[in-house]
Amino acid sequence: MTFDRTRWQARFDELRAAHQVPGASLAVLADGEIHELASGVLHRGTGVEATTDSVFQLGSVTKVHTATLVMQLADAGLLDLDAPVREVLPDFAVADAEATKTVTPRQLLTHTSGISGDFTLDTGRGDDCLARYVDACHEVTQDVAPGAAISYSSTGYNVLGRIIEVLTGQTWDDALRDRLLTPLGMTSSVTLPEDVLRFRAAMGHEGDEPMPSWTLIPRSGGPYGGTLCSTAADVVRLARMHLDGGTAPDGTRLLEAGTVTGMQRHAVDVPDRWTVSSDGWGLGWTLYDWDGVTGYGHDGAATGQYSYLRVFPQAGVIAVLLANGGHSRHLYADLFGELLGELAGARMPAAFGVAEQPPVVDFDRYHGTYLREGVELTVSERDGKPHLRYAFVGGMAHFAPPMELDLVPVSETVFAAPGLGAFAGDWMPIVFATLPDGTLCLYSGMRAAPRA
Repeated sequence: MTFDRTRWQARFDELRAAHQVPGASLAVLADGEIHELASGVLHRGTGVEATTDSVFQLGSVTKVHTATLVMQLADAGLLDLDAPVREVLPDFAVADAEATKTVTPRQLLTHTSGISGDFTLDTGRGDDCLARYVDACHEVTQDVAPGAAISYSSTGYNVLGRIIEVLTGQTWDDALRDRLLTPLGMTSSVTLPEDVLRFRAAMGHEGDEPMPSWTLIPRSGGPYGGTLCSTAADVVRLARMHLDGGTAPDGTRLLEAGTVTGMQRHAVDVPDRWTVSSDGWGLGWTLYDWDGVTGYGHDGAATGQYSYLRVFPQAGVIAVLLANGGHSRHLYADLFGELLGELAGARMPAAFGVAEQPPVVDFDRYHGTYLREGVELTVSERDGKPHLRYAFVGGMAHFAPPMELDLVPVSETVFAAPGLGAFAGDWMPIVFATLPDGTLCLYSGMRAAPRA
């Protein structure tokens, strides 16, 4: 179907206001053309209007950019995805000696390295910031053993970023610009704050108030999604290259066609199918199955800003939503549910939630303490109800006080906790799964925590 700009602008404005999102930008590839819409304001304090040339922080959608750069290096014969990372980074080390020796780039791309994923370290603004970050990873522990299961790891994508630097002789920022952004005409995508100042830039919000800082993530977090800002249309341009089999609009080949297909191939199952709406994972891509209509994409969040990328190749449709606060996940669900239903024939899965009559589940078998880097999860019963105590510990203890959450059964292995933050929705999934060695694991936020 053709894209009715007037109708979708009106619907976009209506849904943005209904879900109290200060401002948002939407870009859609349909009928071979990129359509751009904007709504609301970039900053409630200043009232600056959101426009289609406004830039937003992409958060983890940046992982697709990093994965694409990695696959370019593999195409060029410079990187073996199945050789140990140490073949490129001889000094690479994490706390676990076996993981240090065996972790591969493929495992980093698919979040199966087991390396605990939320290691953030400000190593300064210099061009050596990523090298210094990776040097500091020797203290980072494992969520699970390499290859045992998926556990979302931003840390792993920073290691990939350092691999890019070593093999190209450039900083990650420069490699991204020269090898992807410039060839694809992504002239409104930048990674450093001094470059963002050239554009109309969105400010994240919490509730009705602008965030106290524009970003809380240091430059060293670039490859996993800490610094890249972009327009919605520029994100479509990157995804369009993948949709077009690896070629830029001018015919320049940036990825081999077989590589593009391989990135979209199912590599690992995802026990938690709801946090990022995932039905599986490829090489950098989140994979989707919307009632038989398959696609790929990624979600992102960074300092009160949220991003959603969806590609449905059979229909030749790409949709990108960038938003700066409010109930962004509800805006995404309502807008993309209607938009992609019409343009791609894709029916979005129902939002994660609880039944009017929850099932009766033997919860005793899940009691215990589950640990991952910086987080201690205690599962018990309180007042006869399944209960979770979510506590930040160690170096992350200052993040927030412990949270006491009553759980509602959804199935034998899936439970619902009240949603925390705009990215989580009304309910947050808590999923129990068994690792190949028989260890019981608790998934929250798509991160695995084995039972101690």
